[in-house]
Amino acid sequence: MNNSKKLYIETFGCQMNVNDSETMVNLLKDLDYEQTDSAAGADLILLNTCCIRAKAEQKVYSQLGRLKSLKNGKKKVLLGVGGCIAQQEGERLLKRVPYLDLVFGTHALHLLPEIVRAAERGERLTRNDFLDPESRLDLFPRKDMAGGVARFVTVIQGCDNYCSYCIVPYVRGREISRRSGEILQEIRELSEAGVKEVTLLGQNVNSYGIKSPEEPTFAELLRRVAEIEGIERIRFTTSHPKDMSPALIDCFAELPKLCSHIHLPAQSGSDRVLKAMNRGYTRREYLDRIAALKKARPDITITGDMIVGFPGETDEDYQETLSLMEEVGYADLFSFIFSARPETAAAKLADTLTRKERQERLDRLQDRQHVVTRERNQALQNSIQDVLVEGPSRRGDQLFGRTSGNRITNIVANPSLVGKIVTVRIVEAFQNSLLGELV
Repeated sequence: MNNSKKLYIETFGCQMNVNDSETMVNLLKDLDYEQTDSAAGADLILLNTCCIRAKAEQKVYSQLGRLKSLKNGKKKVLLGVGGCIAQQEGERLLKRVPYLDLVFGTHALHLLPEIVRAAERGERLTRNDFLDPESRLDLFPRKDMAGGVARFVTVIQGCDNYCSYCIVPYVRGREISRRSGEILQEIRELSEAGVKEVTLLGQNVNSYGIKSPEEPTFAELLRRVAEIEGIERIRFTTSHPKDMSPALIDCFAELPKLCSHIHLPAQSGSDRVLKAMNRGYTRREYLDRIAALKKARPDITITGDMIVGFPGETDEDYQETLSLMEEVGYADLFSFIFSARPETAAAKLADTLTRKERQERLDRLQDRQHVVTRERNQALQNSIQDVLVEGPSRRGDQLFGRTSGNRITNIVANPSLVGKIVTVRIVEAFQNSLLGELV
């Protein structure tokens, strides 16, 4: 007889949250929770939240409202909130949502089994204290080493940059690097479980080890990961341009396992706005790093982030953002309207832009990027690409994988190829994916 309880997790926001949700599933196995893909019928529902923008935060509260009906049924259902909103709001969240059972912040992941046990006893608990740097074992709890083709591995938590618009330091804390020995051991175990690709995660992976003299730099860490047998591809995200070292750029020239893709957020093309954002680099310095990356790896794919409508952004500032987008030639660009976040310096800045003006600027930028993305995908038609096959695509008769440049590629192939790197010819390009055939 199966006595397991059902666990439903809904994840909002970044890849770090996706990784944290995997950890939650693993931690709760000891309490006999088994993951389900439906909130209806679940015994425990967890929302792993994001508050990087106001819209992301609003989505969470809307979902909590929809889930209220499940709390009113005959079956006892526990409802919890974790992640960045939990870290930001803490006890206030329990008061705002009276039918909520537990709240746990970004540094309380290791305490989740204890918090859930208390909730099962009828206690309503909040844990949102930040850990100190010596508590790294708690900050980076191990996940299940079950296989798969591609997995995330967290290497650093938090951020010290305090960009004027960004709430990350307030909800993820200051930078704490994970010990390299733990990282490398986890990746060795993943390799033994059949994993072929690892993505090293952090709010700013480029600053890995800077505050820990006994640890390698991020470039040195990449070289050590590349030595692990069985790992065929390495990716990382996210990078801060000001911390993009020459040694890290050299890795793209010297490490074949390092994929031909980097996500390097610019946020603006205007020096005046970049300074107000406290980004720590100029437009020219950003472009110099892009040029160095393209020299090191000529086929590298660049993706990035842009914010439009930052307080005081003039039309000239906005035009400089558009021109930077064109000059870099991003394969994809994640762009957003400025969203004032509590505690951040930018939330206090005076602004004259209307919501309509911000939306018009975002629409123009996204429309242009839509065209550039399609053109860049079409340029890959008839090219030969190596694709790591990850599993069935949304279409049942195809498999999907990614090129080294991180382009989703669908192919008709035998499922036995999952986990293998295959050579394909790109026969058709779409807005968000490619269609390939085996060579």
